[in-house]
Amino acid sequence: MTLLAFYRYVFLWFLTLGVALASWRFLVADITVVMSAMMHQLQGAKGAFYAHIFFAPIALAMVPFQFSQKLRANRPGLHRWMGRTYGMSILIAGVAGLIIAPNADGGLFAATGFFVLSVLWLVTTVLAVWHALNRRIPQHRKWMIRSAALTLAAVTLRLQLPLGVPVVGFEFAYPVIAWTCWVPNLIVAEWWLRRRPAALAA
Repeated sequence: MTLLAFYRYVFLWFLTLGVALASWRFLVADITVVMSAMMHQLQGAKGAFYAHIFFAPIALAMVPFQFSQKLRANRPGLHRWMGRTYGMSILIAGVAGLIIAPNADGGLFAATGFFVLSVLWLVTTVLAVWHALNRRIPQHRKWMIRSAALTLAAVTLRLQLPLGVPVVGFEFAYPVIAWTCWVPNLIVAEWWLRRRPAALAA
């Protein structure tokens, strides 16, 4: 295994599943304790907040499985059902994200970052599903890569917060991270798509 493959394995499996499981901590502990920084969301659209924090981790947990070549080759039926779960989870979590984004900490700049993320998350996923239903597999793969890059914002946000907050403070770091948690992901995805077009047609 090359060093790049090792890092990709760690990021896609260990961090992705770890963040997904950690996001469900409110299921086993008091949410006011384990998600104290998010309590302001309960003063607004409480149902949308719970929908987002429950279904977004499901989509995140599906990512490494959906990009497993072995699963696609050996269990295509399971791949399709997991894809449906992924798409439905993003539909619910994405719409909920549109509702709760305006109430995000960090003011208008942060709220706009999370709102745009939710819009693009929904659009890329809908297009990925649409192409899959119409058997346009290369196009489906392209849009799934973009969708997954946005889903992985949940991971990059949690990697950036402990680096940015101690250095510049929450008030400055959080609005910036509302954008940097997903914009670089999408840029890398687009770069990869243009660098490896032949791999998508296989």
